Amino acid sequence: MDKIVRAWVDGWVVSRGAAPPVVEPWGYTVDVGQAEHVSRHVLGMTNEAVEEATVRKIADGVTGAGVWLKVFAEPSTVRPWLGEGWWIDPEPGYLMSARLTGATERATPDGRASDGHIPHASVPEGHVPDGYRLRTWSRGGVTRVLLAAPDGSWAARGQIAPTGATAVVDQIETAPRHRRRGLGRLVMRTLTHAAVTQGAVTGVLAGTPDGRALYESLGWRVEATLTSAKFTGGA
Repeated sequence: MDKIVRAWVDGWVVSRGAAPPVVEPWGYTVDVGQAEHVSRHVLGMTNEAVEEATVRKIADGVTGAGVWLKVFAEPSTVRPWLGEGWWIDPEPGYLMSARLTGATERATPDGRASDGHIPHASVPEGHVPDGYRLRTWSRGGVTRVLLAAPDGSWAARGQIAPTGATAVVDQIETAPRHRRRGLGRLVMRTLTHAAVTQGAVTGVLAGTPDGRALYESLGWRVEATLTSAKFTGGA
């Protein structure tokens, strides 16, 4: 199974306070414990390694509403494999990764460093814009960042969960009226800096289409497209 997927699952459960993942022949099952997100099945393969028969078998075995399925393939590919009762997020996600070290290796044409590693992400913390307040704290293995606006309202946030050599970036958000001010970059740099100080070398995240450009500008690369589906129940 893909090591990047395993790293994402391990960090995600720490970030969200979910149950430890159960290893399956095809991937992982995670109990989340929410009404609309009872549990999730995460396929352990990516891209061309994703098999229709495996996805169909997992989907056909789901009978309860609120169970999610995460498949690292294009939604247009996955949609025909799911039966009735499945809702598919119309926006694909992106499994992304980056080195969090300050390495300076020369990159090859495919974007990887000359030693075969993925390119490094920028880790220095940035400047806090005038009037904004930055607060960082850690609890339960998760480091969180909050940027408050000059009036005290929420402007941007994010969190990161280091699990040894890897760290999962999660829930990066910027309030609509505070976008285009570099706050997302500041949150990312603060989080990755915190992870590096804890020994993390590789970062992993599942990003949205809106967030992809930000992450790529910071040195992250797409490893696979992510399709998210939720079982809503029979007709």
